[in-house]
Amino acid sequence: MFPSSGPELDARARRLLRTLIAQYLVDGEPVGSRTLSRSSGLDVSPATIRNIMADLEEAGLLVSPHTSAGRVPTPRGLRLFVDSLIELQPLHPDERVRLQRELSPAPATTRDLLGSVSTLLSAMTHFAGVVSVPRQADFPLRHIDFVPLPDARVLVILVFSDNQVQNRIVQLAKPLDGRELEQAANYINEHFVGLRVDDIRAHLLRELREASSELKRLLASAVDLAAASFAPQVKDEDVLVSGQTNLMTYAELADLGRLRELFEAFQQKNELLQLMEVCARAPGVRLFIGEESGFAALDGCSVVTASYGAQGRMLGAVGVIGPTRMAYDRVIPVVQATADLLSDALNRAATAL
Repeated sequence: MFPSSGPELDARARRLLRTLIAQYLVDGEPVGSRTLSRSSGLDVSPATIRNIMADLEEAGLLVSPHTSAGRVPTPRGLRLFVDSLIELQPLHPDERVRLQRELSPAPATTRDLLGSVSTLLSAMTHFAGVVSVPRQADFPLRHIDFVPLPDARVLVILVFSDNQVQNRIVQLAKPLDGRELEQAANYINEHFVGLRVDDIRAHLLRELREASSELKRLLASAVDLAAASFAPQVKDEDVLVSGQTNLMTYAELADLGRLRELFEAFQQKNELLQLMEVCARAPGVRLFIGEESGFAALDGCSVVTASYGAQGRMLGAVGVIGPTRMAYDRVIPVVQATADLLSDALNRAATAL
């Protein structure tokens, strides 16, 4: 699931590190040698444990807070823990049933479904739930209509397979009458329904270059309309975020300056969208701890994501954003299962067309 990383550790050091981090993730407090000697199960002296902890600190895996004799893991230590020491817990049957129940109803549109997913992830993890919304052009076309407007303009109504409707206004060099618009719509609905916008545009451009094509005859005065109806749009991807206020309850994120920067990132969405696009291109689970995300606003957070798709195409990613002190063994399976069940729901919807 994750690439291995970090220094080579002997069995005792690995066991102590695993025990320390597991304890820290539960209570958030620095862990001392006395606690480790009781909970690690190792038959070694407290002095030996202190020496091993000093070695782990020198390796950059632990750090000693100024006010405590105990130690806490660094982001590098957490990365090693997740990559090679963690024992993922299977998703609890009740949680799977909850996910299936919430994702089974057929919402009005895919965007409605994705909104439900972000809310559900937030509720199940008590973090911020995030879901990237794919381009509308990634969904097959179900129907097209043209409506004449004043001043040689045409309203293009595109209905997609996920029930989403997109309206575009096209400015033509000269007006087209209702009969010409109806012919154009009938031709496209007959020949191109079920294809995605990018594929339709490629087909149209190819046919328009063929002088004898039926499209050329039918749309002799509407070439501009056909081209403009499926022209590339300004990027319409989005990210849905739910449960941002959950993050205010975690002491490690309670600094007002940090919260302001984090909430501004949720509001602006640009950096978050870039990160989710990266995650959507890679199958399976992705995890960023602290500064690994590359965005300063997320330095104190961990981001766990998994990609989703339908009909063999990756469409986006779902995930959660929370403090670096999270129960990775539970959160990772929740995110993965949510992505899998979302993909199943989208595939069912596509099959039902």
